[in-house]
Amino acid sequence: METRYIKPVNSQPSIYWFALSLAMILAIGITSFILPTINNVGLSVLLLFALTFSVIAFKQMNAPILTFTLSFMHFQYHSAEGGWSIRWQAIQQLGLTELPTTEGWYQTLPWMGVKLKDYDAFLTSVCPRVASKMLIEQRGLLFLAVKRTPNSPHAIEDMLFDDTPYTTQKGVVLKGLIAMLANRMRYNRELLGFDFFISDDLLDRPLGEFIGLARRYLAQANDAPTFKHKV
Repeated sequence: METRYIKPVNSQPSIYWFALSLAMILAIGITSFILPTINNVGLSVLLLFALTFSVIAFKQMNAPILTFTLSFMHFQYHSAEGGWSIRWQAIQQLGLTELPTTEGWYQTLPWMGVKLKDYDAFLTSVCPRVASKMLIEQRGLLFLAVKRTPNSPHAIEDMLFDDTPYTTQKGVVLKGLIAMLANRMRYNRELLGFDFFISDDLLDRPLGEFIGLARRYLAQANDAPTFKHKV
């Protein structure tokens, strides 16, 4: 299959927000010059707000245009903090994230779940900044899962901040944010059925359509013959 590049549909508005914040700063400067007797405290608060807003918009403008790359071999994520890359053959399952309700049906959430065959290759390729980003952005899902799980065996604060060292199958001991991510992935799988998640606001198409596309790449990779070299 040909390589596909995915970019979020909301990447362009950051340019307009940055322009708006600059216009606000200019307007505040002109107002303070023309009306020197105006309340300076109020203008200072507005100026601080406009400057903060401009910094946020500028950072979004400089974020990578691409969010995902799907090639015949890899599934890759790109962000300003870094990214990750997974071989399709290392993925066990992709699917919609769902939570049970008290009425007996399932609520679909705007996230795609990813379940890996093992954690080692993924964890050793993720940098601490990306791990921190994933831990923060996906913690809301864990809150929901615990809320919907009666008599949960774990306290939410223990799961959110569990930095117990994680030992890979090759005996490498991971600590800090990477260990915290590994432990979070275990809790995610126990409560949600997947290891980590991808939000639909990172995509250029409906979530269901993206899952179908990713599954076609996954199916092709699993069907591809593997060649072993004789020694």
